[in-house]
Amino acid sequence: MTGQHTVAVLGGGSFGTVIGNIIAGNGHRVALWLRNQQLAMRINATHENGDYLPGYRLASGLTATSNLQEALAGVDIVFVAVPSKSFRDVVRSVAELVPADTMIVSLTKGIEPSGFRLMSEILREELPANPLGVLSGPNLAREIAEGHVSASVAASDNPDVTQTLHQVLHCNAFLVYASQDMYGVELGGALKNIYAILSGIGAALAFGENTMGMLLTRALAEMSRFAVEKGANPLTFLGLSGVGDLFVTCSSPLSRNYQLGMAVARGQPIEAVLAGMDQVAEGLNTLELVKREADRLHVPMPLVSGLYAILYEQREVVDVFDSIVHREQAQDVEFVTRPL
Repeated sequence: MTGQHTVAVLGGGSFGTVIGNIIAGNGHRVALWLRNQQLAMRINATHENGDYLPGYRLASGLTATSNLQEALAGVDIVFVAVPSKSFRDVVRSVAELVPADTMIVSLTKGIEPSGFRLMSEILREELPANPLGVLSGPNLAREIAEGHVSASVAASDNPDVTQTLHQVLHCNAFLVYASQDMYGVELGGALKNIYAILSGIGAALAFGENTMGMLLTRALAEMSRFAVEKGANPLTFLGLSGVGDLFVTCSSPLSRNYQLGMAVARGQPIEAVLAGMDQVAEGLNTLELVKREADRLHVPMPLVSGLYAILYEQREVVDVFDSIVHREQAQDVEFVTRPL
């Protein structure tokens, strides 16, 4: 697929907005769909998404709408950037409005509770004939909006999809790399949100750099161990969607999950913290689902279990962290390909 594309981005939050704006800046027509009609009208009037990215100028090729049928008219690529809890409902509506050759790409990092479905699996179930892909990586929307160089992974088992995503998204400040491991790329994007909460707790408790380094590397081991049991390639987690996204999300105060962890460690009720956020902290829901699935598969995930004890069993933060940091494992690096 070459030339100019007609694109719909479903979801008018910060990430959907910056992705849509990058595509429009590359010369393609973009419809940004959001449920809030008043916000859509303000975006079109001011060329700015003042609710999520104030001060970020939007390209003239991007138009906002609250009408899904209007957004999808004549498009050849659809990006879905809605929260995971509403992902299936939105995708079902898309399936009724686009032909089978329309490319569908998930930008959502999360897991559906029923059956432990990732977003790509929902796409396969609802749009089995369409070419599908996912985009994930260390992509804090605010930094992308500020022009900092960022990179992401376009993953699909269809090489035409990754080539097209590179064409519409790649620019000087946003680099796009390819992967065939769609499930692994997506799983990394979902799992890292759990450890961002844990890192926020560690930051609030003023843990040292050595301790945080240990937590991050053990988090990467847990992620890849779990991913292997789910059928992903552990080497995927050495890339942007694994260690790259993990590092950024676990070290940045811009991360909503990191903010949640800091607030919990300071004694704030979770409900009050979530009520004060303008976007979803996916890690809280992901934690419960991953804990349940890890227990079912008998995958040892001590960091996940520890965080679950803090958030869902009201265990004292200091006591749980003490048991986590004093846990030892015989093997440092798992999945080595040959004896060292």
